[in-house]
Amino acid sequence: MADQIFPFPAPGIAQHELAGIDLDRLPLTPPDPLREYYQPMASGAWSLRSLPTIICMGYWGQLQIAQAIIVLMRGQKTWMSTAPMEIESQRIGVDFARGHVVIYGLGMGWTTAMSALKPEVEQVTVVEMDAQVLDLHANLKLFDRLPDGVGSKVRIVHADALEWKPDSHVDLLMPDIWIDMVSWERAEEVHDMQANVGADMIYFWGQELELARHAVRLNRPLDDAGLAATAAQFDLPLVGLDTPDYAARTRAAARAWMKGRWLEGTLVPDDLRSAADNVAVGQI
Repeated sequence: MADQIFPFPAPGIAQHELAGIDLDRLPLTPPDPLREYYQPMASGAWSLRSLPTIICMGYWGQLQIAQAIIVLMRGQKTWMSTAPMEIESQRIGVDFARGHVVIYGLGMGWTTAMSALKPEVEQVTVVEMDAQVLDLHANLKLFDRLPDGVGSKVRIVHADALEWKPDSHVDLLMPDIWIDMVSWERAEEVHDMQANVGADMIYFWGQELELARHAVRLNRPLDDAGLAATAAQFDLPLVGLDTPDYAARTRAAARAWMKGRWLEGTLVPDDLRSAADNVAVGQI
């Protein structure tokens, strides 16, 4: 199995971190329900590529084996993929999708398609500012090929997510415009988006990491109460906090993915510290 490890940054696991791990006992990632709708292609600066079997880290911190991964790249830079980290980090939002869903950032269209497939979803509005991404999807025709005509629910708007305003009520807003899982003013950007949208619910990409780093900076434990108090300070109608094991999964995501990007002045607890955190504070 070791010869099938792909040297690709998105799965989030370095070769040296596999030492002492019985790779043959790792779980297999469940098949992606949209895998058949993607094929390698290129359009402008963007391309879809297929990967072989890889060893990768899921968003919730579980090392696993994933097969037939599709990757969206801009030039030689990975933008997103169907690796477990990406799929798991969007699943809560998709589970809450209903009524009118607004998604900021089209990317591969995975979240949009999965939302449109839900019978309780009436419309999915996707806001995308990159014209070349729109051209890629014009060639891919992902939504046109979804079963039972559910792709007709999808409306794509060419606009800036920080400026666009809806013309009808929004039940769920799912912003995903960032290339990295952690960015320095993400909560503030989502707040600006919500000021324009007024959605009943919000689930944004990397939400757990944003909650974790603000909670830890305020010396709050990453338990249900600490996360709820932090979410209340964001002044956003965030969903997902009452899903099963949310606090435990948030702690696992923080250990796996924070990688030294805590807020300035944070004293990182030992149970959340990773090797990257130690490097960040000059300890190794």
